[in-house]
Amino acid sequence: MKRSWNMLSQQSNGVYAVADFERAAYRLVTEQVLYAGDRGTRVAYHLVEDHFDDYVAALAPLGIRLERNAHYRYVVALPAHGDGAPVTLEETLLLLVLRQRYDEAMRQGQVEDQGEVIVELPELQEAYQALIGRAMPEVGALRSLARTLKRWGVCRRVDSEADDPQPFHLRVRPAIVEVVGEQWLQRLDQHNRDGDEDAAESTEDDDATA
Repeated sequence: MKRSWNMLSQQSNGVYAVADFERAAYRLVTEQVLYAGDRGTRVAYHLVEDHFDDYVAALAPLGIRLERNAHYRYVVALPAHGDGAPVTLEETLLLLVLRQRYDEAMRQGQVEDQGEVIVELPELQEAYQALIGRAMPEVGALRSLARTLKRWGVCRRVDSEADDPQPFHLRVRPAIVEVVGEQWLQRLDQHNRDGDEDAAESTEDDDATA
């Protein structure tokens, strides 16, 4: 049974107020991933980690389940039914490519201590061609996509040094394993089916016109 935030606050002997527990829950839902190593989410992470069962019980009625990774020290909030904010095809494709690069780095033992994987732009371009069969987005569009993925806790952009020919590289974060699951493959499949249907309708229209 979930304990109230007021009870948890009292048990902390005044270290944490009710508002601290509420803010941690809100950040978990809106930001999706809390990392212990990130300065902005450190306090919220420890509150959720220390009272994990209480947060599980509090968020379950909202259709949100929690996953935690003790090794890389993060907590993830996932919609139990796979529903979420609309995701564009470009966002979906980048997520799938980055998940593939992360899995490959894991197999080759190229993961850093905090569980992150560095993906350089030439490597990303090659992966796009191999996995998706299309060119990587232009640099400006890729910057915008990276900002979105950062909000989901799966990737962050790191600007390059002045003497580096590439403007930035991407660091894929370990929570991508939980966030980019089967539902993303289903979304990509739906996008592909929609594209095939549109192409077929276009062909029929052309035939009718001819």
